[in-house]
Order: sequence, then structure tokens, then C-alpha cells
Amino acid sequence: MITGYVLGESLRPGAEFAPRGLRIRAVKRLDVSTSAAEGQPPVWTLVEWEAEESAAQEIADALAGALEPVHGWYADFTAGDERVVVFAGKVFRYRRGDEAGRAEAIAHGRSVGTPGHQLDWAE
Repeated sequence: MITGYVLGESLRPGAEFAPRGLRIRAVKRLDVSTSAAEGQPPVWTLVEWEAEESAAQEIADALAGALEPVHGWYADFTAGDERVVVFAGKVFRYRRGDEAGRAEAIAHGRSVGTPGHQLDWAE
């Protein structure tokens, strides 16, 4: 079983994130006004989901196709011993604890405008 989340505000207008087998666990609204970067909304909608581990690539591809490229939005999740970090049009998969893999994903995030303090996914 894999679990993750996607921020409603991170999806492109008109995009749909609905891979087969995805189940919604919870939807929450979060006040992030003290850490939101310029151009980001002060309240985010956190959609927690779960799916079978076999759906990891389909979910990553669906996120890559649905995420808004402006402001460097991303989503991440763990699949087995891999960390999956997804930006618009780009998927990074690396073994948890692999500093080089993590650094590559962080460098990409910086290059597309993700605020540095938001490149903080857990291993």
C-alpha cells in the first residue's frame, strides 16, 4: 500500500488527477500563510490518498501530467524502498537515503521555482 497527498492548488486549471485504484483518505484545509511563497495561496487543500503499490508509476505519471508548472509545485510519496518526487512533467525515483538522488530532485525543484524551504519531503 502506498499513501501520499496532493495539494488541490498545485493542479493545473482543467487538469484531472484520477488514476485507477486511487482512494481518497481525507481532505483537509491548511493555513500556510506564514510559509507560503509569493504567488502561492495562503490556504492549501490537502488531499490524502492511498493505492496499491503496483499503481506507483501510474500515479507518478498522472501527477506529472496534472501539476501546475508555475511556482514549482510538486508531490511526493514512498513506494517500497523508493522515494518518488513528482514535478510537472518530471518524475524522480530514488532509493530512500540516496543523497545524490535527493539532491537531483531538489536541484530540479529549485530550477523550476520551488521555494527552498518547501523542498523538505521526508525520507
